[in-house]
Amino acid sequence: MEGTGAAETAEFARLLSELKARSGLSYGTLAKRLHTSTSTLHRYCNGTALPNEYVSAERFARVCRATPDELVELHRSWILADAARSRRTDRTPEPTPDAPGPTEAPAPPAPPVPFTDGEPVTATAADPAPPAPPRRRRGALIASTVAVVLLTTAVIVARPALRGDDDGATDRQTTAATPATTAAPAPPETPLPVSPTPAAPVTPTTTPTATPTTDAPAPLTVGVRPYVYDDPCSQHFLVDSTPAHVGPPAPERDAPRWAAAYGAVSSGEQEIALTVQGTGADTVVLEALHVRVTAKGAPLAWNDYSMGVGCGGVVDTKSFDIDLDRGSPVITVKGGQRDFPYKVSKSDPEVFYVTAHTKAHDVRWDLTLDWSSGTRRGTTHIDNRGTPFRTSADVNRPGYDYPPGTTEWTRRTDG
Repeated sequence: MEGTGAAETAEFARLLSELKARSGLSYGTLAKRLHTSTSTLHRYCNGTALPNEYVSAERFARVCRATPDELVELHRSWILADAARSRRTDRTPEPTPDAPGPTEAPAPPAPPVPFTDGEPVTATAADPAPPAPPRRRRGALIASTVAVVLLTTAVIVARPALRGDDDGATDRQTTAATPATTAAPAPPETPLPVSPTPAAPVTPTTTPTATPTTDAPAPLTVGVRPYVYDDPCSQHFLVDSTPAHVGPPAPERDAPRWAAAYGAVSSGEQEIALTVQGTGADTVVLEALHVRVTAKGAPLAWNDYSMGVGCGGVVDTKSFDIDLDRGSPVITVKGGQRDFPYKVSKSDPEVFYVTAHTKAHDVRWDLTLDWSSGTRRGTTHIDNRGTPFRTSADVNRPGYDYPPGTTEWTRRTDG
């Protein structure tokens, strides 16, 4: 492969080749277990192709018995290679400026198009536009009249305060106070009509303006996989429908769409994966990860559907754990994973696996990630595409499996 991204793709291919060599499995055996072709696996391992989705590489690695650390390293390598591929394929030439549109062309010499209060009026040859729009003259006249009335009103309001014993002195004071008016001052004995609220038009008002936001975007991105399968059997969903109205189980890559289609809720536990990567040259320190319960209620009285049957050989990749049944749930470290803080950058992302579980409640929850970069500090909110994650207990709920080779759900009898 040539151009930008060759090094990242080659590194990803190297990791796959090492896992394949260590497993002792042939390409034919791997292809059968992964339900794909041997030529596709050859291209992945020699670097001539990159999986469009990480889940394909993850299944390859799990069949080859990759360790949790190797899975994390493989995921990081795929992210870098995929980003390099995007930069390479998304480059497009600058668009050629379009020819000037009709709004840029000079106005035709004739006939002129008059405007009435700012709106165009179409003129035709049989009915040419008048030389001057009457409504504009009328609007100017109205504006001048209003100005005179306002100034005169201001004089009348001020006159009682200026009135003295000598009428001539009073008139001189009033005239001096209004040098800008061109209309003759109203005589004292015949005052002009005054508006019921004369002070409103002459009271200056200030319209508040919004203060522009100067906050820059967070120097990191967080990718969320809301349903992680350690193996197909690890994921169960609660659905408020009978088996006849529920489609076949979904693989991990289709789980979000499947759950949305049936209004499904994770049953018993939910594992999510967070891919955190910097966006600029500066290093970002991930200081802490917190869980927040937004709602808690009684468990859902729905049916339990398993996404797989007869699984085994699970590779434990759980790094952080949340007991949603606690009064104030916290995130705890699992499986030898070290606790926060971590550091990420554009070239060095991190992948965190978080598993939440409950045996007694229906819980809606989300996460917050505290970070710092140089003099900046902030908190990034993490949820399931704008809605909280949701996990409900599955105790004593009817369970259904979808055995391989069948076309319908079967009631589970093992409790």
